[in-house]
Amino acid sequence: MDAYQQLASTVNISNKNNRLLSYDDSLTLIGTGRSAYVFRIKESDQAIKILFPEFRHIAKEETEIYLKLKGISYFPTIYAFGENYIVMDYIQGRTLFECVNDGVAIKESHVREIDYALALAAERGLNPSDIHLRNLFITTNDEVKLIDVARFNQTKNCSQWDDLKYVYHRFYSKRMFPKKIPTLILNTFAYFYRKPIITKAFNSAKAK
Repeated sequence: MDAYQQLASTVNISNKNNRLLSYDDSLTLIGTGRSAYVFRIKESDQAIKILFPEFRHIAKEETEIYLKLKGISYFPTIYAFGENYIVMDYIQGRTLFECVNDGVAIKESHVREIDYALALAAERGLNPSDIHLRNLFITTNDEVKLIDVARFNQTKNCSQWDDLKYVYHRFYSKRMFPKKIPTLILNTFAYFYRKPIITKAFNSAKAK
């Protein structure tokens, strides 16, 4: 058993409700998503993503996508993967969700870089999907990074990034629009965004 596999084996997740039960002292929990926990490996610049039991298959699928993106600086480097884990770069910075929540300005240049990163992914034969505020980062060096690429292989069209850009240009970029928005409001917006009536409204607004 190699060092990464051994670390992964220390992370105990309940099969019943995906509750995190325990993990090694050399790990620091830095994120919880819909399908995984993410830890920083202490005294390193690496992070390890541990998939919930029912999402173990995603580890191999997502790793294969990251390997297709190899060499594109906007995406983290992959160092290892196993049955239920992926080891990648640890990203120091804030997600766009945290930027909006903390009142840290998102610049037009950041939006253009994300556009460029997604275009580069498309050139590799991928279909960038499920792009949201929590998987887009602005690093401490003011660089853009993207994570959670598991759905980049899906074939259906995903308009989430186009919708985010619409909101950015139509509202957020305006001088009087508040740059700091509470978590409750952001989560409420995310909840209603998934409703068909909101999707229809976005498509109508963007068409004008």
